[in-house]
Amino acid sequence: MDWLNYHHLLYFWTTAREGSIARAAAKLHVTQPTLSKQLGQLEKSVGAKLFQRSGRGRVLTEMGQTVFRYADEIFTLGQELKDVVRGQQVRPGSRLVVGVPDVMPKLIAYRLLQPVFRLSEPVEMFCYESSFESLLSDLAAHRFDVVLSDTPIGARIRVKAYNHLLGECGVTIFGTADLAQDRRDGFPQSLDGAPLLLPTEDTELRRSLDQWFETQGVRPRVVGHFYDSALLKEFGHAGVGLFPAPTAIEREVQRQYHVEVIGRIEAVRERFYAITIERRIKHPAVLAISESAQRDLFA
Repeated sequence: MDWLNYHHLLYFWTTAREGSIARAAAKLHVTQPTLSKQLGQLEKSVGAKLFQRSGRGRVLTEMGQTVFRYADEIFTLGQELKDVVRGQQVRPGSRLVVGVPDVMPKLIAYRLLQPVFRLSEPVEMFCYESSFESLLSDLAAHRFDVVLSDTPIGARIRVKAYNHLLGECGVTIFGTADLAQDRRDGFPQSLDGAPLLLPTEDTELRRSLDQWFETQGVRPRVVGHFYDSALLKEFGHAGVGLFPAPTAIEREVQRQYHVEVIGRIEAVRERFYAITIERRIKHPAVLAISESAQRDLFA
């Protein structure tokens, strides 16, 4: 490739950010056939496919991700150049786009994100909630700066990204005062036959707890299976059953849901990650999240 058509690159960059030809065409004020033709010419010039179809939209190929990273830097620098020429102060990292899986405890997500609002330079944060797989797809398309998760990205997920361990903690079992009175003594054998609210079986925490119950020889009576951790805690607050939550937010759970500690399970570990497409964290706000988590939340 002897030269690069930056007009074509702009069309590609916009399409990658918007996720579809239709949305990109509307934003660029061109027709969809024109945009498709321009993208085809760019793919021809680089000698590789940059997109592949996924449902109704398009996702980046591995080469597309590489080209997008360069395009993102090019057009970000271009915007900074315009700001400098106009006399505006440039604040790198002043925007943070975060993805949070809908099964992740909201109190943990809140505690992890708190440091963003304590930075010396103000940061505008956009926080989105969806399934883990959907968030990783958007991360690969560079729609997110980071995905916070209680599940690491594994080999089965074909997205090139990196896990940054923020910290880990044990699990605490909570319950209302009435339930705690009968179950606190003799823990964990006191859980045998106790009403219990648990996350759904497709979560890492549920699998770990089920295995731990088996090793302890106890069989709680599971009265509710929940995909949403906040809803699970609401039922726990109502006294429907005991429920687990990360020990790192033990005080917040007690205060917010008016429950007591039944017992702690150190053998079951919950781990939390910042997932980025960068091998090393560079975004100032993500660095603040990581440093605060290791220093305070999971210390």
